Amino acid sequence: MYPDSQSRSSQLYARAKHSLPGGNTRTTVFMKPYPIYAASGAGCRVVDVDGVSRIDCINNFTALIHGHGQPEVVAAACAQIARGTSFGMPTEAEIELAELLCARVASIEAVRFTNSGTEAVMMAIKAARAFTGKRKIAKVEGAYHGSYDYAETSLDATPANWGEGSPLSVPYAQGTPQGVLDDVVVLPFNDIEATEALLRTHAASLAGVLVDPVPNRVGLIPASEAYLAALRRLTTELGMLLIIDEVITLRLASGGAQSRYGVVPDLTTVGKIMGGGFPVGAVGGRAEVMAVFDPSTGRPAVPHGGTFSANPVTMAAGLTAMRLLDEAAHARLNAQGDRLRDMIRAAFANAGLPGQATGVGSLIKVHFHARPIRDYRSAFPTAEEQGLLSRLVLELLNRGVITASYGLIALSSAMDDADIATIGAAFDDALRAIAASAS
Repeated sequence: MYPDSQSRSSQLYARAKHSLPGGNTRTTVFMKPYPIYAASGAGCRVVDVDGVSRIDCINNFTALIHGHGQPEVVAAACAQIARGTSFGMPTEAEIELAELLCARVASIEAVRFTNSGTEAVMMAIKAARAFTGKRKIAKVEGAYHGSYDYAETSLDATPANWGEGSPLSVPYAQGTPQGVLDDVVVLPFNDIEATEALLRTHAASLAGVLVDPVPNRVGLIPASEAYLAALRRLTTELGMLLIIDEVITLRLASGGAQSRYGVVPDLTTVGKIMGGGFPVGAVGGRAEVMAVFDPSTGRPAVPHGGTFSANPVTMAAGLTAMRLLDEAAHARLNAQGDRLRDMIRAAFANAGLPGQATGVGSLIKVHFHARPIRDYRSAFPTAEEQGLLSRLVLELLNRGVITASYGLIALSSAMDDADIATIGAAFDDALRAIAASAS
């Protein structure tokens, strides 16, 4: 049972605090009183250093679409490691993965590889500025786009600082320069009228609009078709680029979430599942825009390197992982997501607790309230709701299911129907326990 002060994980955390700030390298995996340390993973399960096996419902924050140790992906990575892990030269593998992306995602005509989704977003913003000659970007309030100071503006705004009416540009990290905040226009999600007014007001200085079609931190509620269509119409009219962040949502369809909406952006950022479990990111888009990276005729408008960008191990593993993710795999994953969402909703009803499960396909988010969610502010949890969610995460952990601290679930193709039933039963039992303790 967690927590256990005598556990190996607890001992490792005590050791880690001597060499890592707070014993931590990734804020997202921090837990109190200590994080659980992984020892190994196979399929949809992770075994911790104390020998406890749990179903992994977060899969390294959506990245492991095929779970842990998928044999074909492992074989591809090992074969490439034997040939070489990285070179100061390009390899054929990067061409093959780029060709796959161009073939699957209609808006991508050319690709530039990076080492993470954060880097992909950084390069997309730089490309938009170079192409348009403008400096500002616009993004949705509460949306996560990695650890770039422009892109993380207003990521975790609260009622105390998000402002009345139009959202304010709120820093995420202390020390963020005011100049950064001044160059970010924050948009209210799914509000066409207010968004249009902001874009028109800042049109002369806006290089692009960055949007996730199903933003996790905004409640995992999809953008409306009308909202995305309005963004496409307005960015074209006002001389801005539309940048769709598919770092997470590429898992929803072969052509990404944008293919479900029928919207064609100027630039698309991808990552996570595309690396086969290795660090990866990429920005792609129409050839005219991507030409800002082209060094073949001299210094490009946007120089871009990266010691490990397009490293052959990632390219080989990613290519194999993406080939395994065919239309049948997408359909099966999305159906399992729909089934688990229904099971979680039923579990809330059985426990007599207010709650809901949102999301699309294999992405699910749990909320301890039943109010309609339209944007970041309507999704924002009260202190009581956040407390209940933290309790649920702990209850699930002790029933053999790992979820993200903020209620996110990302399924993997390694899960079968029995695994989905086990996860659903754990939710039912955990929510009944929470209800019983509250009565």
